[in-house]
Amino acid sequence: MPAIVSALSRLLAKKWILFLGLALSSCQPQTLPPQRAINIQQEWELEPGDLIGEHLVVGSLGDISIQLNHHPLRVPFPGKVEPSTIDQCVIYSTPEVPAYIIMNCGLKRPKFGTVKAGQKMGGGKHIQFATLRRQPDGTWIIVEPSTGVLERAISKRRNGSEKKKSDQEQAIAPASPTRKLN
Repeated sequence: MPAIVSALSRLLAKKWILFLGLALSSCQPQTLPPQRAINIQQEWELEPGDLIGEHLVVGSLGDISIQLNHHPLRVPFPGKVEPSTIDQCVIYSTPEVPAYIIMNCGLKRPKFGTVKAGQKMGGGKHIQFATLRRQPDGTWIIVEPSTGVLERAISKRRNGSEKKKSDQEQAIAPASPTRKLN
């Protein structure tokens, strides 16, 4: 009888070790896609990626700061999210508006790879959001972001029945003021 109990204990111990090994191996971090470098045509004294003392600059002239309060940032159109060569920044691109990309800095736990409209891209306390347009020479310039795209990115999961044409029009239309200034 003690031999049977001992054999069963060893068998259970081996299964337990196998189970733990499989569980732990499934928790391994995913391989990150390669970083995407962007050659921005404009140059300023302070740009994302610079350090002031030991503090990282994640926003600069032309960026919009959005206070997310740990809510998700959502994908406005189907596309792709890639890590940037600028620390703590990601690059979002979509075939819906191929001449434009969006750089988001400060995003926590970003979802890299192919993404669907409305899918969570990441979250955080606040982000810097910059819209860039490709120039004929292959460089990028920062342009005014679309209020419609910003609204789609920070709103709750969107309704899939919206018209595709109006989505594209919103993506490339410049931001319009919501109130008049005297």
